[in-house]
Amino acid sequence: MAEFFAKVLEIAQRYWPLFWAGTKVTLLISLTGTVIGLVIGLLVGSVRAVKVEPRDSLGVRIGKRLVHALTSIYIEVFRGTPMIVQSVFLYYLLKPVFNWKPVTAGIFIVSVNTGAYMAEIIRAGIQSVDPGQTEAARSIGMTSMQTMLLVVLPQAVKNSFPAIGNEFVVNIKDTSVLSAISVTDLYFQSIGVGGSIFLFTQTMAITASIYLVLTFTTTRILGLIEKRMGRPRSSFPASQTVPGNPTF
Repeated sequence: MAEFFAKVLEIAQRYWPLFWAGTKVTLLISLTGTVIGLVIGLLVGSVRAVKVEPRDSLGVRIGKRLVHALTSIYIEVFRGTPMIVQSVFLYYLLKPVFNWKPVTAGIFIVSVNTGAYMAEIIRAGIQSVDPGQTEAARSIGMTSMQTMLLVVLPQAVKNSFPAIGNEFVVNIKDTSVLSAISVTDLYFQSIGVGGSIFLFTQTMAITASIYLVLTFTTTRILGLIEKRMGRPRSSFPASQTVPGNPTF
């Protein structure tokens, strides 16, 4: 056992620049993808929260149902297929169009995947807002758009913050699948180090420790933010905190 840890320390000291470079790429993709995914989720979740009302005209009702159907397809596809499959499919499908680098493709893939989860998180957050808030805003002359942007969405984001934060934690780990399209993240660098010295167990011990430090630190920071916001801490992944299934 002492020999094992001695070898782990030796690998860490010798190859730390590669581990550090991979860690930076992992954080870049996971953070950027989460932020963009949140923006997508806000848009899609807000659209899905709009109900089809009897007073709507026929054209409006058809339009709403069509948008609901399209967003439901988007959510079902990206929540129902593995990210590693999405990454390979989208990278090679769109490469002739965008001629993008793996990191750019990785950010895009994580963003659209996260957006599908965020949409349901935000939709659930919107539904948790007291309808009296909307009625009060409309009674003072605010439009539907103003009510959504200024009254409903801020409260929905606050209510959904634990699940939103957990999506970031999940993305830190899930970026490892992007090695399938040669994204030089932490996992990709670790595979390279382990393959060059034929010591995968010791190398992956270092990799696992780095992921643990990243997720543990992120969780603690998010916990402090939740505390400042007056929200109870949540330890469940976002995919387990969103009730219900999307419907057409």
